[in-house]
Amino acid sequence: MILVVIGAIVIACLIAAGPIVAQDNLNRVTIFLDGRPLFEVAPAGSLTAQQRADYVSDTLKQIIKTAPPTVDVEIAGTDKLPVIKVNGSHLLSVTSNDTLTGRSPKKQARFWQRLLQNAIKRAFIERTQDYIVKAVFLSVGCWLWGLISSWGVGWLWHHRIKWLFNKKVTKSTHRHRPQPTLSAEIAGGTLILLFRVTILVFTLIYTSNLFPETRQLSRQLNDTFVQSLTWKIIWVGDKPYSVLGLLTLIGLFAALILLAKVVKKVLRSQILPLTNLSRPAQETIALIIHYTILFIGVIVLLQLWGIDFSSLAVFFGVLGVGIGLGIQGIAKECVSGLVLIFERPIQVGDFVNVGELMGTVENIGIRSTEILTLDQVSIIIPNSRFLEAEVVNWTHNNPVSRLKLPVGVAYGSDPIKVRSALIEAAKGHPEILDQPAPNVFFTGFGENALKFELLVWIEDPPKQFQIKSELYFLIEEILRHYHVDIPFPKLDLHVRSGNLPVDVSHQLIESLTQLSQELTQWMARQSHGTSHNGTSHNGTSHNGTSHRNVQINNTSDNN
Repeated sequence: MILVVIGAIVIACLIAAGPIVAQDNLNRVTIFLDGRPLFEVAPAGSLTAQQRADYVSDTLKQIIKTAPPTVDVEIAGTDKLPVIKVNGSHLLSVTSNDTLTGRSPKKQARFWQRLLQNAIKRAFIERTQDYIVKAVFLSVGCWLWGLISSWGVGWLWHHRIKWLFNKKVTKSTHRHRPQPTLSAEIAGGTLILLFRVTILVFTLIYTSNLFPETRQLSRQLNDTFVQSLTWKIIWVGDKPYSVLGLLTLIGLFAALILLAKVVKKVLRSQILPLTNLSRPAQETIALIIHYTILFIGVIVLLQLWGIDFSSLAVFFGVLGVGIGLGIQGIAKECVSGLVLIFERPIQVGDFVNVGELMGTVENIGIRSTEILTLDQVSIIIPNSRFLEAEVVNWTHNNPVSRLKLPVGVAYGSDPIKVRSALIEAAKGHPEILDQPAPNVFFTGFGENALKFELLVWIEDPPKQFQIKSELYFLIEEILRHYHVDIPFPKLDLHVRSGNLPVDVSHQLIESLTQLSQELTQWMARQSHGTSHNGTSHNGTSHNGTSHRNVQINNTSDNN
């Protein structure tokens, strides 16, 4: 948090001092040689600073192209108006406007003389064959180093760092909540990508500064980029702003958001726990301070930036219409969030039931609320649902809650014995409170069972399902011990007479009668054939007789 505050203060100071520095250097122009800055010149007489700088730069370029390797830089003129000459040719007159505070034109001319002598000498050296060969080999080596380093960083991330991180997260899955691995992995991959790009950019900058031509091109590109950032093309009201200014403002807003989050985290973890306040009260205080810092910070930043709020009246009017038409749902959720924060029908740590969702409130935001279910799944619920629908808050003001366990026993069981067994099961569970005492109600006679209801009190509502399950195990065991049967569905059928009151058609009766007669005849024939086979002694003669009898019978049947 301290680093964030210091960084924000430094940025604010730089922004405040920026106009002063710019105003001081407004009338000065820098002279370059082979892309390297030499010194700055000011206007002199009828010549502007830019005209003087262009003349000196063009003259130096011409000297480098045509002059011999040995160049003589000398000072002529008077002490009040010294003149710098190169090989006897006029280059620059040093005026009092060119000097720094406390330095005479003569001293300034001598200082520039040494700078020019060294710069021209270096320019000749950089154009020799030996230097060019060395620079080429150095550039190739730098690019190989940059590519290998970039590849090595990526390899370390994918094969070592990422593996160690996933291993650490896997070991920590036994905690109350699983750690968010996806967002951390994306953040790590983004940082690695930025680091690899930074390596390549620095390699490009270093190698481009090895050669005069590429150095000049790099400086021109840099100047163009800086001018595009500092060019005021964005109008807010009557004031223009540059892209760099807008990016700086966005950076300050990001720093403000980070500062508010850090303050909120420090309040939650270190300061508010010392006050002995309840957790919901601590969360409410931290949330109010968080949004207060954001609101005041935004106002202060916009005021320091020079934005007049009166000029934004039209913008806020359009924004209000947009809120009323297009984003009224978001506005509705934000208002609901403020109601939840100040009215506090639910608080962080409460065990609630919203519709079919049941869980513990983990965080109450300005737009939505996070609930952690019993399955350890985070559910994000819009705040308006807590105000428009029925919400069961099991821990509001008092976490003690009553559980109802319906129990059915078979007919013929002793109700007194059943009541004693249920009370014994309730008292045998450590999570059941002694006061209020457990109670048993005889709720009625069911179709298959005598209905009872066991009422118990607990002080930890999130564990109600576990407690119910354990109680049912105890109840089953104790009822079995007392020889009390658990009922099952059954149906008794009583028949008053032997005749079924069923209406059958006449055709069906005739068909059934005929079928019965044919079946009787077939069974008689089968019985007659079996008796003949059993009394025969000569298989051939009797078999023949049997076949004839069957044929005669069939004939008689047909007749």
